[in-house]
Amino acid sequence: MKFRRKPRENVDINLASLIDVIFILLLFFVVSTTFTRETQLKVDLPEAASGAPREDTALKQMEVVIAADGNYSLNGQVLVKSDLEGLMAALGQASEGDNSLPLTISADAKTPHQAVITAMDAAGKLGFAHLRIATVEAEAAQP
Repeated sequence: MKFRRKPRENVDINLASLIDVIFILLLFFVVSTTFTRETQLKVDLPEAASGAPREDTALKQMEVVIAADGNYSLNGQVLVKSDLEGLMAALGQASEGDNSLPLTISADAKTPHQAVITAMDAAGKLGFAHLRIATVEAEAAQP
């Protein structure tokens, strides 16, 4: 006995609705994702037993922050070139040639000494006279 075979039906999957769902998911993830960009260097300042508090003046102030690994940041902007020439170029551009501005160097307690000397050398070569090194007040020793 010979049975008749049914012809196979082609099964089609409608991809249009699947593509719509994928695009909606993509849009959701793009909108809900937050991109953080770290521009500030985290610095633990060294301690000092004596010192003067920082004065708030109306003058434009410049601050060089040196991270523990020796990377420089000028007024909150991380410098691409962390060497003497890069720091001098950034200081000259930010100060617009005015070397009478007060300059504060904030170095991490674990920063290599050479990085601090490089920052001081750059300031000296550009003629900055008002130079400060930021510290935190040391805690009094318990007797």
